[in-house]
Amino acid sequence: MQRRELFSIGEFSQASGLTVKTLRFYHEQNLLTPTCVDDQTGYRYYDPEKIEQARIITKLRELEFSLAEIQEILNECQDETDLLDYLERHKKTVAVKREHYRQVEARLDELIQQQRDGRNAMSNKNFDVEEKQVDPIEMTGVRMTGKYSECSRGFAQIGRNLGRFITGPCFLLHFDREYKENDADFEACFPLRSSSSSKIDTAKIKAGGISIRELPGGKCVSLLHKGPYNELGRSYEKILKHVKAKGYEIEMPTREVYLKGPGMIFKGNPQKYLTEIQMLVKA
Repeated sequence: MQRRELFSIGEFSQASGLTVKTLRFYHEQNLLTPTCVDDQTGYRYYDPEKIEQARIITKLRELEFSLAEIQEILNECQDETDLLDYLERHKKTVAVKREHYRQVEARLDELIQQQRDGRNAMSNKNFDVEEKQVDPIEMTGVRMTGKYSECSRGFAQIGRNLGRFITGPCFLLHFDREYKENDADFEACFPLRSSSSSKIDTAKIKAGGISIRELPGGKCVSLLHKGPYNELGRSYEKILKHVKAKGYEIEMPTREVYLKGPGMIFKGNPQKYLTEIQMLVKA
């Protein structure tokens, strides 16, 4: 074909609706190559028949086919039947992505609501940090190492062995000064009825890994957290700011008292869980 029958890159740009920059990029990607390139000037020239190929590429890009997929289609599709197979596969891929993004959207809605609820809870005057005196209590506990969520095993162990002596809500003692994901050091605990230790076979209980002792009292900085356990970080931030502002020293272990949480059968509404964070302190 003679040079005069070919389109310059500018002319081909006008005829195909693709910018010169895009045509150069497609050339670099071997997606839409010029019919010839002038050795001296580097000018690109296109056969008019390539306009249809350019339009097919544009349509496929509008359907969000990748350049690699378009290259494969151009190389392998001999007729409309072959193209139909690609289009049907792409439609299935789009359907999968649509469902994925629907789930992502739902999780985003949930996260946004959690953040709003958390922000509102932190600004609620009913959940301000307070300072109070806590009394010593008789308690029983199972010391554990692992994930915080595994504390339920400790609570269940105590319940099986000492259920009739328990009084009041369960609580955790935290022995770490930092958050640990898999190797946290904590103790699952319950308060015991006064003078109940005299009725308990302490040797048998201790052999099973359950301790019975008095938990010291003292000056306590406390904050009531309303909401799921995975949002406790907000309340810890608030109570720790108070402790630092007062110049207090935290006495370990810290405590989480579960005033309202999931039951043995029904989990309840996590937004209504009530957890009291207690930190014994000294000035």
